[in-house]
Amino acid sequence: MKIAFYGSSLVSSYWNGAATYYRGILGELARRGHDITFYEPDAFDRQKHRDIDPPDWCRSVVYPATEAAMRGVLAEAADADIVVKANGVGIFDRELLEGAIAGARPDALKVFWDVDAAATLDEMRSAPDHPVRQALPDLDMVLTYGGGPPVVEAYTAFGARHCEPVYNALDASTHHPVPPDPRFAADLAFLGNRLPDREARVEEFFLRPAALLADRQFLIGGNGWETKQMPGNVRHLGHVYTAEHNAFNSTPLAVLNVARDSMAHVGFSPATRVFEAAGAAACLITDAWEGIELFLTPGEEVLVARDGQDVADHLGALTPERAQAIGQAALARVKTEHTYALRGAQVDALFRAQSRGVQA
Repeated sequence: MKIAFYGSSLVSSYWNGAATYYRGILGELARRGHDITFYEPDAFDRQKHRDIDPPDWCRSVVYPATEAAMRGVLAEAADADIVVKANGVGIFDRELLEGAIAGARPDALKVFWDVDAAATLDEMRSAPDHPVRQALPDLDMVLTYGGGPPVVEAYTAFGARHCEPVYNALDASTHHPVPPDPRFAADLAFLGNRLPDREARVEEFFLRPAALLADRQFLIGGNGWETKQMPGNVRHLGHVYTAEHNAFNSTPLAVLNVARDSMAHVGFSPATRVFEAAGAAACLITDAWEGIELFLTPGEEVLVARDGQDVADHLGALTPERAQAIGQAALARVKTEHTYALRGAQVDALFRAQSRGVQA
């Protein structure tokens, strides 16, 4: 089937944490015979910080960040069997959602793909005129980046015809163990952009342990941290390109995952970084959230921390041998149960079943 996908960016992960998620799932859909066009605006300097060239399995359309150009790419929705609008494009989000629905053929499958469902639902609860809330009667389904039963129940209560989580996963051809790189040497490393709804949690789960363990070395990568005051044993890298993620994850003694506020509150929302780190056989320490055991077993495949003191305690007790054992167990688990091949099969089956329902 022909898919028109309107999203933030496929070719750049710069201020765009969903990039590897899109690549993994859409790449698998292409391998299953779907003809995909990904439309992304030239905005937020993403095109200046590309991680990849446009892939051969997808038509990549980068359009100027103007209303005229946006209307131009929306016109192509009429040629698609499936029209997908993802949230978080960052510019013209309302217009893209409304235009994609209006421009789709009557028999086309119309999908909203929410890569930040917990936050979107919070906005919808306080805004009856929220564009997603208003669009639900005209959408055939909502797919989400995660969130489990709480997100499904919330979207269903708002009137979604069908809502299904499609979780992050591992692309083993992209993320895998590599030899250590001295650039990323540390006892604990964290990779994530500085965002208002995560900063306090980073302070608790990363900066507080750094202050408690002054004799250990900490490493932080991601955009926006250059103006943040940090303990002297924390080194800041700035943006880390996708091609460097394997070395970033494979080198330190342990790697930290910190959820955003909304995702931690709802649970069932493993970040892309969880699977990237596990795919590199990293020893992962994650902040606690409901549902973690569905993806990795606490104490065996991941270390779970309730607060910064727990992180410090885990790190203080961690030996290289135990870190290696946890990382290898995590790698085995995600390669068996959490790959993009499995996620692609899930979405492919869903699209085909729902398309038959729409056409009927």
